[in-house]
Amino acid sequence: MTVLAHRCLLRLAAFGLAGLLCGCASTSAPAPGQSGKAELATASDQTAAQKRAEIRMQLAIGYYQQGQYAVALDEIKKALAADPELADAYGMRALTYMAMDERELAEDNFVRALKLAPHNPEVNNNYGSFLCRHGRVAESFKYFDAALAVRSYQSPADAYNNAGSCALKLKDYDTAEKYLLPALKIAPDVPATSANLARIYYERRDYVRAGFFITRLGKLAKMDSLSADVLWLAIRVQHRLGDTGAESAWVTQLRRHHSGSPEYAAYQRGAFDE
Repeated sequence: MTVLAHRCLLRLAAFGLAGLLCGCASTSAPAPGQSGKAELATASDQTAAQKRAEIRMQLAIGYYQQGQYAVALDEIKKALAADPELADAYGMRALTYMAMDERELAEDNFVRALKLAPHNPEVNNNYGSFLCRHGRVAESFKYFDAALAVRSYQSPADAYNNAGSCALKLKDYDTAEKYLLPALKIAPDVPATSANLARIYYERRDYVRAGFFITRLGKLAKMDSLSADVLWLAIRVQHRLGDTGAESAWVTQLRRHHSGSPEYAAYQRGAFDE
């Protein structure tokens, strides 16, 4: 009997929502006399219903990425009609409801997905992000850690970054650093990692190290993608370091992209210590 472990990766990072469609891996029960380790199943092992469900999931992810949430939900419904125990379909539906700000429906579907596949790293990561986003930060770490415990998880940097960002909400800088440093090692080019590490070291008054990560951020990020809060952090770091040239460059970006923000008003007041 074939047991499919459908893996269409859907990643919710703290710095933005992203969907990624990938190949699906699955396992088959061993034949008598073979080792107890399950063999990887291939596409030929899928039933006709499972293939229909996979096609519907691919369509759902595409519609989700285009912001056509109602159509995505319809495709997910068809996937579940073909394969009612497809955990990733519930996980995808949870993300879609999140995008529609339907919190209760999103949580219901995360719970159903995890009931079917409690060790699914993508669903655990996404549910942790959902909890963090909605103020249930302390609960979220259980799910990030569950995602990171899966050795085959293909995008652990996402869970490390999400957990680190959530720890920052609690101003727990030691825990945030514990998660963010592995994220930096795995995926060094993610701008959010450098921004968050810069925040940690700024709050610890380690301005030299904060400046290192702000410089990295300036090389990695598109300026129009950075929030006013991050740009204001960069200004304050460079101000502390006495680098007037770098400070001025960051001020230009804050003025250009967020001239009406409270952060720009704080800069104009010279409120560097607020």
